[in-house]
Amino acid sequence: MYMVKKYLKVGLIGVGNMGRNHLRVLCTLKSVEVIFAYDVADKSTKEITENYGVRLSTNLLDDLKLIDALVIATPTNTHYDYVKLASNYVNYIFVEKPLTDSIENTLELEELKFRKNLFIQVGFIERFNPVIQELKKILDSSENVINIDFTRTNRLSKRITDVDVVVDLMIHDIDIALLLNGKVKEISAYGAVDGNMIGFASALLKHENGVFSRLTASRVTEKRIRQIAATCSDMYVDCDLTKKEVCINKQTFEQSYKYISLTSLEEKVYVSPQEALLSELMSFVEYCLWNKKKEIIPGIQSAKDAIIIANEIQKQILSLK
Repeated sequence: MYMVKKYLKVGLIGVGNMGRNHLRVLCTLKSVEVIFAYDVADKSTKEITENYGVRLSTNLLDDLKLIDALVIATPTNTHYDYVKLASNYVNYIFVEKPLTDSIENTLELEELKFRKNLFIQVGFIERFNPVIQELKKILDSSENVINIDFTRTNRLSKRITDVDVVVDLMIHDIDIALLLNGKVKEISAYGAVDGNMIGFASALLKHENGVFSRLTASRVTEKRIRQIAATCSDMYVDCDLTKKEVCINKQTFEQSYKYISLTSLEEKVYVSPQEALLSELMSFVEYCLWNKKKEIIPGIQSAKDAIIIANEIQKQILSLK
């Protein structure tokens, strides 16, 4: 299915906050030619595309015929329709997370993928965060992982009106929890609901490998937090995804020195400063051009696994109203 080309002709649908970041990064890639960007043609969108020398599309159907691959960075409730439309023109599609907002729509796109032989990458960007990559290496070397705590908070953005905190924020950590510990066999959750939208959610996942994942996500918190803390039998690992910091505390035999008593050692791990979005889009482009598929690339199966758990968490929280 892959093509042998020097350049990938890419289209972009959605020039909102995330779409603008995609446009910025795509325009820096030497092997990419951005053919068009499509969005509501307001002044700010036109100015942004002009700054990058990219044409603002006024006829999406005609422009889809001109590209090899498409990036979709629109509101979640539009993903399903855009993927179905794009599948008539291109075989390579990148969709921002979550793929859709329901398991039913995700299953339909899974069937479409197999029927039309599509490559669909889902934008679980945290997989490409160098902190997560270092954390995975550390946990793989641990004697026994007991529990991992995930905390993700942010105040509600005015641009997010179609999905709750579970599908907007927590789904990132659901995906990471699955990446680190595999399938889940038990889920329990509670949260706070404002109208029909969940603004605060807490969930406990028990994985088949015996590890627990405790997830907290909030859009009622002013402070922006992106943290992961892993409790292991031989170490405690503390990660700040925003600052790109990883600290390991290892237990040691108590050692006494003059005026000092050492019972543990803290080690800071060097983390590569590379931007996660750049790594994510490079992986997409490399697969499209040269069939270079990295293990961490999330596809429809990853999207399906995450949305099944997200929907169950939503169901449990809403049942408590």
